[in-house]
Amino acid sequence: MFNSQSANRRLAFRMVAVQFVVAMLVALLFLAFNGVKESLAAAIGGGAVAAGSLVLAWRSLPPGVASAGLALSRMVSGLLLKWFVVLGAVYVAMAKLALPPIPLLVGLVIGLMASVLTLNSKA
Repeated sequence: MFNSQSANRRLAFRMVAVQFVVAMLVALLFLAFNGVKESLAAAIGGGAVAAGSLVLAWRSLPPGVASAGLALSRMVSGLLLKWFVVLGAVYVAMAKLALPPIPLLVGLVIGLMASVLTLNSKA
């Protein structure tokens, strides 16, 4: 029997795993060509997107059956929590740790692109 809720969970956690892998690859590229601060900024940027996606999956895909209104409210609150995590990590990286903004933004964009590509894949 096909269970769409479990398929959604698998897709969400596969997306988080792909985002973490892509974030670490981008961080390794920045480490190889630029330096440690740039690598850390890229890792925080990509890791923030992956952590935000994990929070979104955790919040919006709990076990059990829910009504449509409850499912929608879980999705919206999960999206809000995701962006609080992402923007909080960007704030900490730029304001508190004084990391360079360009590698941070590259990590964010690559992490977001990885999520779009993961959702469009059939694997």
